Amino acid sequence: MSRRRAREYALQMLYQQEVTRDPGSLVERSFWDAHAAAAAEARSFAGSLFGKSLQDRSRIDGLIQRHCDNWELRRISAVDRNVLRMGVAEFLFLDTPKVVVISEAIEIARKFGTERSAEFVNGILDAIRKELDAGREAG
Repeated sequence: MSRRRAREYALQMLYQQEVTRDPGSLVERSFWDAHAAAAAEARSFAGSLFGKSLQDRSRIDGLIQRHCDNWELRRISAVDRNVLRMGVAEFLFLDTPKVVVISEAIEIARKFGTERSAEFVNGILDAIRKELDAGREAG
């Protein structure tokens, strides 16, 4: 299974959910209906990442916002915002090494975002990684 592909699926679902404001379960069901050929492992990992990204969005968004100097979260492009949410969710809820999470997020931002997305995502996720590693996340 390609975890990168699963992360791309999760990003697409997060983007769709944000745009449509539909419940996560509806987004996930319609997404998998349209991607019926996706491997079971990719579905499982993408579904977990999507669900975790929605589960504690206020905490995730708070972590992101603290590290977005002079940017309001709502003003960040939807792609970059959701790549960041997905990365932070993976930091918080899954066992993936943080350097792998950042590397994957950079590549996905490069593929789906703008020419500056990869650098932006890298900077924000690295700052959040440092905060979490230092154990000083503010509630």
